[in-house]
Order: sequence, then C-alpha cells, then structure tokens
Amino acid sequence: MNKLVKIVALLFVVALVCAPCAVFAQETAADAVAEAASSSVDLHSLYGIGAGIVLLGAALGIGRIGSSSVESMARQPEVAGKINTAMIISAALIEGVTFFALIVCMLK
Repeated sequence: MNKLVKIVALLFVVALVCAPCAVFAQETAADAVAEAASSSVDLHSLYGIGAGIVLLGAALGIGRIGSSSVESMARQPEVAGKINTAMIISAALIEGVTFFALIVCMLK
C-alpha cells in the first residue's frame, strides 16, 4: 500500500508540473475555433511528457542500482570494490540510454 501511495503522489506532482502550460496559453476566439475544427493533439506537450517519463525511469533505475549495491557491500565487504565498479558501469550505461532517449524526445 505504501508503494501505491508513493506512485499516486508522484503522478500528482507530475500533473502539477504539467498544468501551468495550459494556464499560460492564451488564445483568441478565432484560434479556439480553428483548433476545435482541426481537433489535433499538440504533440509538443506529449514529447515533454515522454521526456519526463524517461527521466523518471532512469532515476528509479539508478536509485535501485545504488541501493542494491550498498546492501550487497554491507553483506560482503570484501568484494566492495568489484560491486562499486559494476555499479558505476551500470549507472553510466543507464545515463547513456537516458540521454539518447531525451534527445529523441526533443528532436521530434
């Protein structure tokens, strides 16, 4: 139940961050009529949401790697150097994929 509350709170914060975009978007009546007639979705906002999802996934992955590595180092301190090296390599790979995904989201 605790995880569900954290996920709902995270989604609420994401919604609050995305909400000001609609507040500051002022348009004339002619623009509103033209937009209603075309009924197309603004894809730029969807790209931003995609970039946010990429960042959240990367943050959760790197956080999980860090917590698991610290836990395993506490259990077996003699292999802490190998675990630390593997953790840094894994985090670097996740960051590389994250940067690639962010660039793809921003270029579209």
